[in-house]
Amino acid sequence: MTDVQGSHFPARHWHVLEDGRIQCDVCPRFCKLNDGQRGLCFVRARMGQAMVLTTYGRSSGFCVDPIEKKPLNHFLPGTGVLSFGTAGCNLTCKFCQNWDISKAREIDRLNQLVGPEDIARAALQTGARAVAFTYNDPVIFLEYAIDTAKACRAAGIKTVAVSAGYIAPEARAEFYAHMDAANIDLKAFTEEFYHTLCGGHLGAVLETLKYLKHETDVWFEITTLLIPGQNDGDDELAALAAWVATELGPDVPLHFSAFHPDYKMTDLPNTPLSTLARARDIARRAGLHYVYTGNVHDEAGGSTYCPGCGAKLIGRDWHQITRWHLRPDGTCPDCGTRIAGHFEAGPGTWGRKRVPVRFGRG
Repeated sequence: MTDVQGSHFPARHWHVLEDGRIQCDVCPRFCKLNDGQRGLCFVRARMGQAMVLTTYGRSSGFCVDPIEKKPLNHFLPGTGVLSFGTAGCNLTCKFCQNWDISKAREIDRLNQLVGPEDIARAALQTGARAVAFTYNDPVIFLEYAIDTAKACRAAGIKTVAVSAGYIAPEARAEFYAHMDAANIDLKAFTEEFYHTLCGGHLGAVLETLKYLKHETDVWFEITTLLIPGQNDGDDELAALAAWVATELGPDVPLHFSAFHPDYKMTDLPNTPLSTLARARDIARRAGLHYVYTGNVHDEAGGSTYCPGCGAKLIGRDWHQITRWHLRPDGTCPDCGTRIAGHFEAGPGTWGRKRVPVRFGRG
């Protein structure tokens, strides 16, 4: 364990154990800390008789991205989203695609202090329709994310959580009460994968997904990064899709994304498009209405089709909308079927661009 450094914002969701240690109750790891120790996430720490968040107001950078990059295909399509993260993570994924941020251990690498109201103001100034907590998991900077979400809501800005869904029940209820949308990373559908490659447990993520569906109004979509030879077998994909269809319903969008060699798994090849297409076919046969391929140029796999008549309603290619054939009320003009999601009369015009955002004060 490492001595506490950096900013010290009072943290929530913890309690004192009989042996004097403090247990963090934010995620299912339930780290038990002596004074001066940090949890596995590295950013939640014990100082004296309390827990603190050491990254409140500290970001690894801000950019306005297309909402489709989160990925969210059914939440304000075509609009820009102001995206940021901090440092650290509560999982230990060996294949992490953002490892330079999520595995960061040097808090001083983070940018200058930026408060919640500053972020909401920047979203308005850049024309972003939402703010996304992403790049590393916002569960571990819960207090900062919630305060920012409150500021955004007051300014008429939506908020999006991009998360692995590895969060304990009480913290989960508080966190998602302030979110408008989410993308949950369902990394695989076996406990062995989660235990061996992520240092976590599948069941906790499934509980988050069921909670979002049955106990909140949060719009959410699911992403599974397909890693060759690890989680891309037909039986596992069929089981995953069947669980989503049965437990969450056919209208929850599911994204299959391509892996590229990174972090501690550089010995594997990139995911071929054929694997993504096969996964998409399996999920559609399981009854899911909206299944997408990601991290590839694949307009067929990135587009939205009417589950009623099969008409192509929203065409997409690499975060760019190429076709819009949807009524202003979110229904198919050919058969009248309502498309699940949050749509406006027309698409946004943000396109593929990624625009860095810098703040003027230190």
